[in-house]
Amino acid sequence: MGRTFGFIGCGNMGGALARAVSEAGFQNDILLADINTQRVETLAKEISAIPSDVFEIASECRFIFIGVKPQMIADCFAEIKTQLNNRKVKPIIVSMAAGVTVSRIKELSGIDSVIRIMPNMPVSVGSGVVLAKSENVSEEDKLSFENAMSKAGIFDWIEEKFIDAASALSGCGPAFAYMFAQALADGAVACGLPRDKAVLYSAGTLMGSAKMILETGKHPEKLKDEVCSPGGSTIMGVKALEDDGMRGAAINAVLAAYERTKELGK
Repeated sequence: MGRTFGFIGCGNMGGALARAVSEAGFQNDILLADINTQRVETLAKEISAIPSDVFEIASECRFIFIGVKPQMIADCFAEIKTQLNNRKVKPIIVSMAAGVTVSRIKELSGIDSVIRIMPNMPVSVGSGVVLAKSENVSEEDKLSFENAMSKAGIFDWIEEKFIDAASALSGCGPAFAYMFAQALADGAVACGLPRDKAVLYSAGTLMGSAKMILETGKHPEKLKDEVCSPGGSTIMGVKALEDDGMRGAAINAVLAAYERTKELGK
């Protein structure tokens, strides 16, 4: 009996997306495969999925998630291309390989129906961002895929020409956010606050601030101004960040990540 979802590669990102699909109500409809069989066994028990292998997934699943590193994707498709193309009803390939275009995925797999996604790690806690571009996928299948991603966080169909730039923000951005959270906590520790409380307050502040942007629809600059009282402590902190080039450093971080993403896709 075929299953709807198959995951080839169950590392950090593949595993996080498999969890999201399971939480969306697709338990027992997921096959898992990975070179690390212990990882598969552990994840399968956790999310009520079924351990499998790449050939069964390539032969049976409707949506096949490819969760291998970009430099390994050609070898991955070479291994399963026969099974993919011998099917009467062709599958939909879902690739999360950074920098690898839809046209390249089609070329490597021999399959015309492709969804290219760029998820970020917070999908593992249901607060991530999943960018998606589809080609030759029916509206019904697109809706099914959106439903499967409903527990991952923000899901957005996007033109492929924007994916690398967007993923330099959403895909790499969590690392930048963690660094900022740590730096804020370090500042509070320097002021005398215990480390555990500093980390808690820093994370809570970032989470609440992000929620304010999403739920109010206000521009970040407007929200920042609302916190800054004339002559107050916040505006002096903002000045210190400006003096030290915080915004320029953040912009450069995204640009550097974007350039590296493009290199990985070559």
